[in-house]
Amino acid sequence: MIRLNRLLFRTPEPVVTNSTDERWKCFKNCLGALDGTHIKIKVPARDTPRYRSRKGDISTLVLGVCSKDDQFIYILLGWEGSATNGRVLRDVINRPNGLKVSQGQYYSVDAGYTNCDP
Repeated sequence: MIRLNRLLFRTPEPVVTNSTDERWKCFKNCLGALDGTHIKIKVPARDTPRYRSRKGDISTLVLGVCSKDDQFIYILLGWEGSATNGRVLRDVINRPNGLKVSQGQYYSVDAGYTNCDP
């Protein structure tokens, strides 16, 4: 899998100023979008408090990052369901092989993420 990384996961290209794509032309320098989703799981009883989401389900959080052409760039699995989106994103950005965002570029996100420099 590590050797196939360059083939399976694409390097994002920012939206250019003169983009003709109706979906993206207003998002200059945007690299794509990212969001998290919860997947229900079963864990030992002693771990249920950590994995209980704000909706009460026992889940794990999966963060997915896609380019503007719907290709996955980065995926992170395994965070407890109680983790916040911002906490997971900080972890992803600070990992040695984590998500890298160049100065002046950004990902489209929802309100669960902090607006900040990487």
